[in-house]
Amino acid sequence: MVRRDLGTRRDTGRIRHSPFPMPAHPPMSQSASTPQAMTGASGPVPKLPNWPLLRLGFRPFYLGTALVACTTVPLWIAVFLGYMPLRLSFPGVLWHAHEMLFGFGGAVVAGFLLTAVRAWTALPTPRGPRLAILVLIWLAARLASVLAPYWLFALLDVVFLPVVGVMLMRQLLLVRNRRNQPVVALLLLMALVNVVFHLSVLEILPVPALSVLYAQLSLIIMLLSLMAGRLVPMFTKTVTPGLVIDMPPRFEQAVLGVSAATLTLWVLGAPGALVGGLALVAAVLHAVRLWKWHPRVTLKRPVLWILHLSYAWMPVGFLLLALAHGGWVVASLAVHAFGVGVMGGFVIGMMTRTARGHTARPLLLSRGEVLAYALVMLAAVLRVLVPAVQPDWYARAMDVASVLWALAFLIFLVIYTPWLMRTRLDGQDG
Repeated sequence: MVRRDLGTRRDTGRIRHSPFPMPAHPPMSQSASTPQAMTGASGPVPKLPNWPLLRLGFRPFYLGTALVACTTVPLWIAVFLGYMPLRLSFPGVLWHAHEMLFGFGGAVVAGFLLTAVRAWTALPTPRGPRLAILVLIWLAARLASVLAPYWLFALLDVVFLPVVGVMLMRQLLLVRNRRNQPVVALLLLMALVNVVFHLSVLEILPVPALSVLYAQLSLIIMLLSLMAGRLVPMFTKTVTPGLVIDMPPRFEQAVLGVSAATLTLWVLGAPGALVGGLALVAAVLHAVRLWKWHPRVTLKRPVLWILHLSYAWMPVGFLLLALAHGGWVVASLAVHAFGVGVMGGFVIGMMTRTARGHTARPLLLSRGEVLAYALVMLAAVLRVLVPAVQPDWYARAMDVASVLWALAFLIFLVIYTPWLMRTRLDGQDG
């Protein structure tokens, strides 16, 4: 019988040879509130370089991610439902989708990879003034999207991802880290998709801008599928002694291959029967994958169940995509199952987990953090499932979902801003 000691064993997040390593966490102790207490040092703590906010990429970009999440979504809903005017230099629906995929999504991917690549390579990633420049470029693009002429917004926006991607790929190449090069390659591909989007809006390329945004969403879904396959089983096994999660390589290849084929054909506008059939197969494969991860053992660990529950939206998204191509529902429901359920849930789950780890805090969440998880998942239900069952409630469901989404990321900002602007509890760099 598998022993599952969920109530007493702490999830440290440390997994040997993990492709996304995190630092050890200190024991939870009232006395461990200073760097000296955390390290056991009796002498003065060495002075660390740079402002704490600019010591590692996750710090400013996680805060930026949460700031975009809790401001742009309510703003878009207010504009979409006619509560307030907003003059944009391009269609509002494209602005909303772009900012969620490239503003929100781009920031969290950059912050995560700027932190992870340092662990993968043992080489320094941008920090201090160099990191500040990257943050300012990203922030300037977000402001320009609503305040500046389109050409200026496009110019600022297309700079960010290529610069980050080239920096990180160079480090992986230097140490010949082939295992993680595909992850950064996806970031560079996202940068190319962003260029195509702006050329489409400017009518330089005869490509539908909405299809380009679907391509970006597809890349994010593939990145999350890859990351989830590596991380979720590892995290689950770490806190469940004796638990065996056997994921045959061929099955994993099938999950990723069918998903990639489905999303590619969807973006390219392939016949509905073909896309719908493949989407159904992808939904079944993702559901089986999740079941094999034993999600039931995570019920007492919010830091784990948020990842499992977020991944549960993956088969839901593919199922809705299949139904959309059969004419049963609108494709927007599948898009938001992926965007709110999968992407939103994974973002807040991984941001809280990695931010706690990299600030030397234990993975014992407060009620506020658990509430934030629940709010994101409830927002997904209201935005996706309620309109699917009762279309007449669409506007009201959007209203409430946007408020819940914003509150979730506001909670993250309230809790994590002081932590991310201070030195690690153990006094170490990072």
